Amino acid sequence: MPLRQRFTQRLRPRQAWDALLALPLGLIAVIVLVDVLAKGLPLGPSLLIVAPALTASFASTLITGAIAAVAMVGMLVIGLDSHLLGTMDFWSQFVALLVVSVLVTVFRWLRERHARELALVRMVSEATQRVVLRPLPRRIGPLRVASMYLAAQEQSLIGGDLYAAVRTPTGTRLIIGDVMGKGLTAISDAALLLGAFREAAHRQATLPDLAAYLDHSVCWNLAEPTEAETAGECFITAALLDIPDTLPLIHMVSCGHPPPLLLHGRQVRALHATRPAPPLGLGELTAATYYADTFTLEPEDLLLLHTDGVIEARDAEGAFYPLTERAASWTLHSPSALIHHLRTDLLAHVGGHLVDDAAVIAVQHTPAGTQRSGSHPRQRPTDRGSGRVLGRLR
Repeated sequence: MPLRQRFTQRLRPRQAWDALLALPLGLIAVIVLVDVLAKGLPLGPSLLIVAPALTASFASTLITGAIAAVAMVGMLVIGLDSHLLGTMDFWSQFVALLVVSVLVTVFRWLRERHARELALVRMVSEATQRVVLRPLPRRIGPLRVASMYLAAQEQSLIGGDLYAAVRTPTGTRLIIGDVMGKGLTAISDAALLLGAFREAAHRQATLPDLAAYLDHSVCWNLAEPTEAETAGECFITAALLDIPDTLPLIHMVSCGHPPPLLLHGRQVRALHATRPAPPLGLGELTAATYYADTFTLEPEDLLLLHTDGVIEARDAEGAFYPLTERAASWTLHSPSALIHHLRTDLLAHVGGHLVDDAAVIAVQHTPAGTQRSGSHPRQRPTDRGSGRVLGRLR
């Protein structure tokens, strides 16, 4: 960046600050001058309090106190010029100005302390987000990836939605999920599942095995023996995906989660599971068996994973967000461009504020290292004993 441009950028905030600070100082000067010139019309004692009150709206505690001191000096000048220093009325107004100035300065200090505490909380929230919900890199093996997370709760960066990606020797495993509930409990449950996924994604040979392990982990941790009455009330919808590096395929296990969208050319198709499983945390209650479906993911296709916070977002008239229709106009975009358009369009649809957390992942398999899809059968069911069913998007 040129030196002149950087100097100009630094000068503009300084000029704005000087202009704001000139307002209370100029106000004090005008009030004192008018009072000195207009004999017998003491307006200063009642108007000078405006200066410190105005300063407190934009300046620091120290500056507010300094302007208050200048205002009191100005009042003394008015009293001296008007020969009012010996009157009770003058000193009562001076004391009132002093008390109000002190109160305004104290309130400004309390506001600054609250702002510092809020900044600290936000910094901790950001650190928590980086630890619990790690940002997905733009490249994961042969995949191009983009992600988005919008928390519904104000002053929060994370909530009950979750996503993660883990590299394996043969490909990439993804999870996207939605915890029942909101607040700190939902964040804790999301952290629990993400930790279990990152630990087990390397060790579990198949997606059904991984889903069964995560279900057992959720059942064990979300309903402790001392909290047996909550069993069946805590669950997490999730979609588990395995994307091989060298094959144009997607293996998916759906646990009560909205189906992802496949953007192929200018067409958008929902990838519905053949035999969806119940949400994680309910598997032991329903004796669930997990099956994996297989779909094709051609080079340049876009896979869009999302939580129900996106498709259940409503506008002012109560209409749901039409994700499939909107995604049809972004089929030729890159993952990052698609996420950018989706974020802008979604927030415009809801008027800038979501009532539920929303998470989205866009995935694109690059041509490098991808085999031709014609070498794979259109439908190839595997042994049911392994807990998998393979099907291809028609």
